[in-house]
Amino acid sequence: MDEHTPQAEVDRSSASAARDIADVAAVEIITTAAVHLLSAAAVKVGLADSPETQTDLPEARSLINALAGLITAAAPEIGNEHARSLRDGLRSVQLAFREASPYPDSAGQGPGEKYTGPVS
Repeated sequence: MDEHTPQAEVDRSSASAARDIADVAAVEIITTAAVHLLSAAAVKVGLADSPETQTDLPEARSLINALAGLITAAAPEIGNEHARSLRDGLRSVQLAFREASPYPDSAGQGPGEKYTGPVS
Protein backbone atom coordinates (compact mmCIF):
# COMPACT_ATOMS: atom_id res chain seq x y z
CA MET A 1 0.00 0.00 0.00
CA ASP A 2 1.30 3.45 -0.96
CA GLU A 3 1.80 5.84 1.96
CA HIS A 4 -0.53 8.33 0.24
CA THR A 5 -3.52 5.99 0.00
CA PRO A 6 -6.61 6.88 2.05
CA GLN A 7 -6.14 3.80 4.27
CA ALA A 8 -2.57 4.80 5.11
CA GLU A 9 -3.81 8.25 6.12
CA VAL A 10 -6.56 6.73 8.30
CA ASP A 11 -4.00 4.45 9.98
CA ARG A 12 -1.70 7.41 10.72
CA SER A 13 -4.63 9.47 12.02
CA SER A 14 -5.78 6.63 14.29
CA ALA A 15 -2.28 6.15 15.67
CA SER A 16 -2.00 9.89 16.31
CA ALA A 17 -5.38 9.99 18.07
CA ALA A 18 -4.40 7.03 20.25
CA ARG A 19 -1.18 8.80 21.25
CA ASP A 20 -3.10 12.02 21.95
CA ILE A 21 -5.72 10.31 24.11
CA ALA A 22 -2.97 8.51 26.03
CA ASP A 23 -1.74 11.92 27.19
CA VAL A 24 -5.13 13.00 28.58
CA ALA A 25 -5.98 12.40 32.23
CA ALA A 26 -9.09 10.34 33.02
CA VAL A 27 -10.65 13.22 34.96
CA GLU A 28 -10.46 15.38 31.84
CA ILE A 29 -12.05 12.74 29.61
CA ILE A 30 -14.84 12.12 32.13
CA THR A 31 -15.60 15.81 32.66
CA THR A 32 -15.52 16.48 28.92
CA ALA A 33 -18.06 13.71 28.32
CA ALA A 34 -20.24 15.09 31.12
CA VAL A 35 -20.06 18.62 29.72
CA HIS A 36 -21.13 17.35 26.29
CA LEU A 37 -24.12 15.54 27.85
CA LEU A 38 -24.95 18.61 29.92
CA SER A 39 -24.80 20.93 26.90
CA ALA A 40 -26.97 18.64 24.80
CA ALA A 41 -29.49 18.27 27.63
CA ALA A 42 -29.67 22.06 28.06
CA VAL A 43 -30.49 22.49 24.38
CA LYS A 44 -33.10 19.73 24.48
CA VAL A 45 -34.90 21.23 27.51
CA GLY A 46 -35.18 24.56 25.73
CA LEU A 47 -32.32 26.54 27.24
CA ALA A 48 -30.82 27.38 23.83
CA ASP A 49 -31.38 30.24 21.39
CA SER A 50 -34.34 28.63 19.59
CA PRO A 51 -36.32 26.66 22.17
CA GLU A 52 -39.36 26.47 19.93
CA THR A 53 -37.43 24.35 17.42
CA GLN A 54 -34.82 22.67 19.63
CA THR A 55 -36.81 21.42 22.63
CA ASP A 56 -37.21 17.65 22.72
CA LEU A 57 -38.13 16.41 26.18
CA PRO A 58 -37.86 12.65 25.47
CA GLU A 59 -34.31 13.21 24.20
CA ALA A 60 -33.58 15.48 27.16
CA ARG A 61 -34.75 12.78 29.57
CA SER A 62 -32.29 10.27 28.06
CA LEU A 63 -29.42 12.74 28.18
CA ILE A 64 -30.17 13.77 31.77
CA ASN A 65 -30.40 10.13 32.89
CA ALA A 66 -27.03 9.38 31.27
CA LEU A 67 -25.47 12.50 32.78
CA ALA A 68 -26.78 11.70 36.27
CA GLY A 69 -25.47 8.15 36.03
CA LEU A 70 -22.07 9.31 34.82
CA ILE A 71 -21.71 11.95 37.54
CA THR A 72 -22.84 9.56 40.26
CA ALA A 73 -20.46 6.82 39.14
CA ALA A 74 -17.53 9.12 38.41
CA ALA A 75 -17.70 11.40 41.46
CA PRO A 76 -15.27 9.31 43.55
CA GLU A 77 -12.85 9.22 40.62
CA ILE A 78 -12.94 12.90 39.62
CA GLY A 79 -13.05 14.45 43.08
CA ASN A 80 -15.48 16.75 44.82
CA GLU A 81 -14.36 19.94 43.06
CA HIS A 82 -15.20 18.63 39.60
CA ALA A 83 -18.25 16.65 40.70
CA ARG A 84 -19.79 19.63 42.51
CA SER A 85 -19.88 21.85 39.42
CA LEU A 86 -21.23 18.99 37.30
CA ARG A 87 -23.93 18.30 39.91
CA ASP A 88 -24.90 21.98 39.83
CA GLY A 89 -25.30 21.84 36.06
CA LEU A 90 -27.23 18.59 36.31
CA ARG A 91 -29.61 20.09 38.86
CA SER A 92 -30.18 23.08 36.57
CA VAL A 93 -31.21 20.93 33.61
CA GLN A 94 -33.34 18.72 35.85
CA LEU A 95 -35.22 21.80 37.08
CA ALA A 96 -35.49 23.18 33.54
CA PHE A 97 -36.92 19.84 32.42
CA ARG A 98 -39.54 19.99 35.16
CA GLU A 99 -40.48 23.56 34.15
CA ALA A 100 -40.65 22.67 30.44
CA SER A 101 -42.74 19.56 30.96
CA PRO A 102 -46.50 20.01 30.45
CA TYR A 103 -47.04 17.16 32.94
CA PRO A 104 -44.19 17.28 35.47
CA ASP A 105 -43.01 13.97 36.92
CA SER A 106 -43.71 13.13 40.55
CA ALA A 107 -40.93 14.01 42.98
CA GLY A 108 -38.17 11.45 42.62
CA GLN A 109 -39.44 10.26 39.23
CA GLY A 110 -37.89 12.96 37.01
CA PRO A 111 -34.92 12.38 34.76
CA GLY A 112 -31.83 11.39 36.68
CA GLU A 113 -33.61 11.43 40.02
CA LYS A 114 -33.09 7.70 40.55
CA TYR A 115 -29.39 8.65 40.86
CA THR A 116 -29.67 12.07 42.52
CA GLY A 117 -32.81 11.81 44.58
CA PRO A 118 -35.70 14.30 44.21
CA VAL A 119 -34.78 17.70 42.82
CA SER A 120 -36.68 20.82 43.80
